[in-house]
Amino acid sequence: MLRVEVVFALPQRQRIVALTVPEGTTPRQAVAQAGLEALFPEVPATTFDEAALGIFGKALRDPEAYALREGDRVEVYRPLEIDPKAARAARAARASQRS
Repeated sequence: MLRVEVVFALPQRQRIVALTVPEGTTPRQAVAQAGLEALFPEVPATTFDEAALGIFGKALRDPEAYALREGDRVEVYRPLEIDPKAARAARAARASQRS
């Protein structure tokens, strides 16, 4: 058995769920076991099924193929609300209007 954590955050709050899982558990399976949909009822449950996942800040390309290790922290990433390039362009446009 392995001890791992599953983490999810909204701008106003976060939760860290400690789990004990069998060896060979994938990050996606750990997220399902964490019960985040009950802790964040305002977030659509499909968010947790489809979200990008990472381990200690490093995004996983294939979360279903990664086997968790002792002490891993699975991070559930929220979808972007705005494209980062579009956000930078909007900030630059506002800055140039003030000048």
